[in-house]
Amino acid sequence: MFYKPLLIPLLIQVALTFAVLFTMFARRVSEFKRKRVHPQKTATRTDQRAVLTDSATAADNFQNLFELPVLFYTAILLALNLLLQDPLLVALAWTYVATRLAHSVVHVTYNDVMHRFYCFACSVLVLLMIWVRLGWLILLH
Repeated sequence: MFYKPLLIPLLIQVALTFAVLFTMFARRVSEFKRKRVHPQKTATRTDQRAVLTDSATAADNFQNLFELPVLFYTAILLALNLLLQDPLLVALAWTYVATRLAHSVVHVTYNDVMHRFYCFACSVLVLLMIWVRLGWLILLH
């Protein structure tokens, strides 16, 4: 069986992105119906911000999942392509996914800015560590 320990955290990060997408979709549809908003009134992000306030946190979090996580995907795919992985890199990948999951949970539920910031800051540090470790492994090979 083909198994790479880095694939599982990568797939969970992808699953998180889809979970937030479905959450946003459900909240948006509900909000459109409840507020009786015609879709054309939300043609731009600015319009959406003004009208769809109840689903804004899920939408913001969905957008966040296409910012720094892109560097996570790149690092993991690079490591897999170069056949570079070790227990530390795998542990860092899992830690990154855990911090992003925590960030998303805070963001789409009670949205405490400081709690969200701590999750974000931790994820940034872990992502930096992933890249430092990956760089080290590349230089060693």
